Amino acid sequence: MGPEDGEYGEWGAGRAPFEEFTMDIATLDALRETLRGPVVGPRDPGYDETRAIYNAMIDRRPAAFARCVDAADVMRTVTFARERGLRLAVRGGGHSGPGLCLVDGALTLDLSLMRWVRVDPVTRAARVGGGSVLGDLDHAGHGFGLATPAGIMSTTGAGGLTLGGGHGYLTRRYGLTADNLIGADVVLADGTFVTVSEEERPDLFWALRGGGGNFGVVTSFTYRLHPVHTVGVAITVWPVENTREVLEWYRAFLPGAPGTSTGSSPCCPCRRDRRSPRRSTGGRCAEWCGAGPATRSGPRWTASSPP
Repeated sequence: MGPEDGEYGEWGAGRAPFEEFTMDIATLDALRETLRGPVVGPRDPGYDETRAIYNAMIDRRPAAFARCVDAADVMRTVTFARERGLRLAVRGGGHSGPGLCLVDGALTLDLSLMRWVRVDPVTRAARVGGGSVLGDLDHAGHGFGLATPAGIMSTTGAGGLTLGGGHGYLTRRYGLTADNLIGADVVLADGTFVTVSEEERPDLFWALRGGGGNFGVVTSFTYRLHPVHTVGVAITVWPVENTREVLEWYRAFLPGAPGTSTGSSPCCPCRRDRRSPRRSTGGRCAEWCGAGPATRSGPRWTASSPP
């Protein structure tokens, strides 16, 4: 018997029956009548594809997805959930590592259909839909030779990154992503729509710039853009036993490096290079980036480079 029969089935021992993750048909129909965008429930085709996020280890089953297409849909979804006492989660780009955008049995307000970017090359600003990912922003700005500090992966959601602060390749020169946020459209918990900036609702604007969420649903972000010609990235990999030496070098090097250069040093498992056992790594990677003309796209390493 499968989960549609009320058994645990493929869910495994200890997981709640399928019915606990569904919404009754009348409620689903009422939500569908409210929204312009589609509503996807557990029994609908495409449900499993809709609930898939970047971290494939997250396997959760929301009661339904309200796939909003505009701010009006977001306002109606928030009001619908509040009036019926439904738990609500919000998904932007779906890149949340811990899967905060999905909650078993809750209603997910899905912004992923709201992917659009409008660049104003005169004012050097970009307005970005709440479901956009960084690749959308980078692509739109690149045509004008403009960019803003925004993460290191094209599939990261602009919303989650910004609301958490946002660190990227251009950060040492232009600050955090949140530092470059100049305005936002927000739907509050009571379903009302507001616009925020340094002049308009400055307290909420302050909270959005790295506050981490739970202040409202941001339907669009407006960013300050900067002239960026070329960004070059290089990755060096070192054995994990060299971690202390590499990080000591990194700490000494970066303060004196040009503002156009930045770096990070994640620790991650790496595969052994069978062609050269000496290249076997236990998991320390150093990632370097430089922004500038193509002939000066990154830091030049010398004998003082990492051991």
